[in-house]
Amino acid sequence: MEIHYHMVVDRLGTTFAALSDPTRRAMIERLSHGPASVHGLTEPFALSQQMISKHIAYLVRARIVIKTKRGRESVCTLRPAAIKTVGDWAFSYRRFWEESFDKLDAVVNQMKKEEVRDDKKHGERDRADGCHKNF
Repeated sequence: MEIHYHMVVDRLGTTFAALSDPTRRAMIERLSHGPASVHGLTEPFALSQQMISKHIAYLVRARIVIKTKRGRESVCTLRPAAIKTVGDWAFSYRRFWEESFDKLDAVVNQMKKEEVRDDKKHGERDRADGCHKNF
């Protein structure tokens, strides 16, 4: 089990590194609408073919994209399983964050109640002394 866990974490690291670049995220966005040729992926960017090829190679290494040959043309296809792995990993922490936010909300609400109580207590005492708070 531990070896499998480390393999998943290592893959996640590679996937997150691939997703960290805005050009690669834009490529993924384009590929989410369907396969595209390498030339088609190059068009929207003001980058050299060599730089685009490096970005595509990174996405292929991260197992986010599959690159295949169709005749003389290379076609890239999104591999949704890689993105699902990231989603599954993030979802596993969702319960933790939701519980933490619920606890924080309870603490904030308790503090607000205590503040209102203190304001009422001080307000009654101040009126009894003839003092009034001016805000």
